[in-house]
Amino acid sequence: MKKIVIAAAIIAAGAGAYWYTQHGSSSSASANPLLDYIPADTPVFTGQLKPFPLKNYIQSISGNYQQYSTDSLAQLGDLDSPMAKFFVSIYKQYMDGMKDPTALLKTFGLPNEIKPYFYTLGVVPVFKTDISQIDAFWAVLDKAEQESGYTHEKRTLAGIDYRAYSFAEEGSTDKADLLFAHKDGILTVTFSASSIEPEVLEMALGLKKPTQSLAASGMLQEIIKTHGFMEDSISFINHVEIVKAITSPDGNMLAKQLTKFMAEEGQGEDPLAEIRTPECKTELTAIAANWPRTVAGLTAFTSTEKESHMAASFVVESKNQAILTALQKMRGYIPTHLADINSTIFSMGLGIDVNEVAPSLTAIWDDLQKPQLTCAPLAELQAELSQQSPAMLGMFTGMANGVKGVSLSLLDYKMSTQDQEPKLESLDALVSLSADNPSMLLNMVKPFAPMLAELQVADNGEPTDLSPLLMLPPELNIKPMLAIKGQHLVVYAGEKGLALANKLASEKPSANGLYSMSADYGKMFTPVLTLLEMTGEPVPEELQALKDYNMRVQMSFDVNKQGLVLGSVMNSKASDKK
Repeated sequence: MKKIVIAAAIIAAGAGAYWYTQHGSSSSASANPLLDYIPADTPVFTGQLKPFPLKNYIQSISGNYQQYSTDSLAQLGDLDSPMAKFFVSIYKQYMDGMKDPTALLKTFGLPNEIKPYFYTLGVVPVFKTDISQIDAFWAVLDKAEQESGYTHEKRTLAGIDYRAYSFAEEGSTDKADLLFAHKDGILTVTFSASSIEPEVLEMALGLKKPTQSLAASGMLQEIIKTHGFMEDSISFINHVEIVKAITSPDGNMLAKQLTKFMAEEGQGEDPLAEIRTPECKTELTAIAANWPRTVAGLTAFTSTEKESHMAASFVVESKNQAILTALQKMRGYIPTHLADINSTIFSMGLGIDVNEVAPSLTAIWDDLQKPQLTCAPLAELQAELSQQSPAMLGMFTGMANGVKGVSLSLLDYKMSTQDQEPKLESLDALVSLSADNPSMLLNMVKPFAPMLAELQVADNGEPTDLSPLLMLPPELNIKPMLAIKGQHLVVYAGEKGLALANKLASEKPSANGLYSMSADYGKMFTPVLTLLEMTGEPVPEELQALKDYNMRVQMSFDVNKQGLVLGSVMNSKASDKK
């Protein structure tokens, strides 16, 4: 049965990556007929509810992807397994097509706009997407078969022909197959095994509807409304259904499949016996009710042939107000310029109210101690946690009293060569520490850092040159300046660093987040790679591909009244390289 796990992992990983790149905006989730065939108790779902402009998106990221060399792909093709060679062949055809978006869509038979879905029927993964030329897609698989020797078996179910590629080991009585089917302009990729009920395959192929569908549940509309997502695409992991599956033998489709699978294996003890007790069912169900889902959706999206911009939020939903309130009190200050994805080459900000760290973590620790759990695995974790009181943190955070956050911003830099040696020609950067009283913090640190004892910093914003203190060699061409700008202790270099430091002076360190990080790949790598070219040193092909990246990304972490929020922004423009 190991092949089943391998197959499921391959499908899930592929579909997951596909979802991340295909997110794109029917005015209602209920207007999608395919949702009628997805059960309401599906543990995992991601769906494009409005047509995604696939052609525009691929065009806009043209050149902004890792293109592997012919030698690297050839090495992949040398894998021993025919099955591995089969998937490598498909991947090669995909990579070749990425050089020309129109050719890619034609090769795989895809339309300009698509509405892909990925979900599970219990443990069985199902992927569906629009297909305009199914013969072209079959040709891709045929070519992969010819290059690998990995062949399919043609099968029919209720008038639907489909291909089955076996994952089962030779001589094994267990069946495990990867399936490709086509019906009414929809390509379905799914999985079947001897332990899976026949009706599950019927449901996967769109021949049978579940008793209660996702469309009828209203769940997608509720997620959109609660989190303010656009209606383009919605994803979720249902913690309640997963807990139901592992704590009961027949609570949902996944539970029934797990029970049957373990009974057929019949080796040793039931691995879920320890948590399929009344106590564990009650307590795990209560925990799941407090943390019911992880959901994701778009908050902004545009896509043309020249540029694509998307912003998404991933939220771990929570109804535990004690923990959410404690985490919200810890929120600190992140400079506003970090929110602009185009303002820096690289930036990182940590927003944390140091005064609230110890009391907030103590409040969370106290909440996790009650009620007293009786489920054996949970009780053991609770007992271990009870010995890790965060109260002692107060002794250490006292040294940073009043700190609200720290940040680092690389704004610009230039490289050159001198006597065939690399040289930093210029640097614009800013490091900031935001606090209630930054001057007091600096004076508190001086007794512990003798090198700072003679350092005098004016409260009026006048800078102090740190070059003598840091003993930086002149050839570095860096002149770091220390200053207090409003409620921010800053170290900056360059004119752009100074301008941003002056702008920061007018900002009050309000609680606006926990973490932010952004990067502009093109601006980050191009100067270094240009320098390598100037020195005559060979540039690795993998690095060379990064030179013309025209892509910016941003990640953030925060807490709101709905739960823990991971934010993601991606902006990509079509590369100018020919």
